[in-house]
Amino acid sequence: MAKDGEKKTCGQVMDEWKEFLWNPRTHEFLGRTASSWGLILLFYLIFYIFLAGMFVLTMYVMLLTLDEYNPTYQDRLATPGMMIRPKLESLEIIYNIENTESWDKYVQALDTFLTPYNNSQQVMNNKECTPDRYFVQEDSGEIRNNPKRSCQFNRTMLEECSGIIDRDYGYRAGKPCILIKLNRVIGMLPGKDGKSPYVTCGAKKEDAANMGTLVYYPPNATFNLMYFPYYGKRAQVNYTQPLVAVKFMNATYNTDINVECKINSNTIAEPQSDRDKFAGRVSFKLRINEAKN
Repeated sequence: MAKDGEKKTCGQVMDEWKEFLWNPRTHEFLGRTASSWGLILLFYLIFYIFLAGMFVLTMYVMLLTLDEYNPTYQDRLATPGMMIRPKLESLEIIYNIENTESWDKYVQALDTFLTPYNNSQQVMNNKECTPDRYFVQEDSGEIRNNPKRSCQFNRTMLEECSGIIDRDYGYRAGKPCILIKLNRVIGMLPGKDGKSPYVTCGAKKEDAANMGTLVYYPPNATFNLMYFPYYGKRAQVNYTQPLVAVKFMNATYNTDINVECKINSNTIAEPQSDRDKFAGRVSFKLRINEAKN
């Protein structure tokens, strides 16, 4: 052994490490005997089994409080969101009448979106309901009334914007159709006294003269009460969202038109802040070009 203060040689350091790894005199491995290692491993085994048990118990208790059909807590907005179709990369409908490829993408997007609204599919999956009245389907105590039925929204209700009468949804003729939908909110009752929420669209002041005449389908531009309340995707698997179509009959060509559509209801709150651009309203730009680029 080297005396205190003397520098240890490489061999001495290696010997000390070897003795630390395994000491043949005391039968210690890494400074502990077999019984000491056994007690430590047993302690950690019991400790981690206890932690795993606590985690499983906590998850089990939490799952007991959850309802697979309805969220226990909902961070519901006072005003539901709105969106348009067709919607591609942005909220802009810009095309050239004489360039088929520029508007065919919008037609294809609408065809795809409206496929579930085909009359044959709606008749097969959904119920013909009584208009202007909520379609309430309550559970009987612990006996669930599932799956819940949904009301038919037939594609033909969109008339000129259904893609059946006019396969091009008005885009070829410079009279495009825009579909508006209200986001789903479980349990929402958007009207009262038999009055359904309805949609109105308008342009900003500087664009008002260029927007021209609008025609709505259904003609009253309403989301009828019979499509509410919504019970959730799991409970109401065939639910079909009601739609309102807006047809621009004579919008000015070669001009940007900024349009805002909003929901009007006696129970849905007006948007409180301009920061939330989709709360009860949706804004988009429309531009119909006539001359070739």
